[in-house]
Amino acid sequence: MPSGLRIGINWAKKNGESTAKLAEQIIASRKHPQQGFPSCLGIIRLGKSYGNERLENACQRALAIGAYSYKSVQSILKNNLDQKAVPSQLVQHHVTEKNHEYVRGGNYFQ
Repeated sequence: MPSGLRIGINWAKKNGESTAKLAEQIIASRKHPQQGFPSCLGIIRLGKSYGNERLENACQRALAIGAYSYKSVQSILKNNLDQKAVPSQLVQHHVTEKNHEYVRGGNYFQ
């Protein structure tokens, strides 16, 4: 990962673990990691308007529902969803090779 992106994740980490994890997911989800940097900076700036605690809760919710974007976090904050529990049917369940014997894995498709 380029050092500029690592710096962005470290800035996000100052707000909290969920904020940093969301920044990592945003960067990892882009074809070119640098394209995720503006979204990460925007998310960090939301902390100035809504406060760091609310931002951390919003990022935690975004991670739980698989919403890896600035717009999603902004919407969560705007609609005060960061102050409510995430309904269990919205929580994403990630299946990996390690927890399911019938999943082929990434190497199968290469």
